[in-house]
Amino acid sequence: MKGYTSCIVDKRLEQKIDEKIHETLSKIGEVKDLARLLDPQKGDDKSFQYGIMVGRLYNSFYYQSRRILKRVPTSEEFSEFLDILTSRRDELLRNL
Repeated sequence: MKGYTSCIVDKRLEQKIDEKIHETLSKIGEVKDLARLLDPQKGDDKSFQYGIMVGRLYNSFYYQSRRILKRVPTSEEFSEFLDILTSRRDELLRNL
């Protein structure tokens, strides 16, 4: 995963998060369309679009944790997920 070394997150989960980040970046048009549909006045606001991206990634993190680990993520795993997002923030924002 770019710019981040995992300590806690299961490697399979880390790979799924990375895949979802790449998928989200490849579907930026969908993110922008959704933002405009949800709030026509804020639809072109990059922070609003970023929030949609983060929501999508969080949903994937939680779902994949349940699927792969057969449990909800721990607070340490969630904290590490936030670290992953922080390390990839500029990459995500650059693509909006």
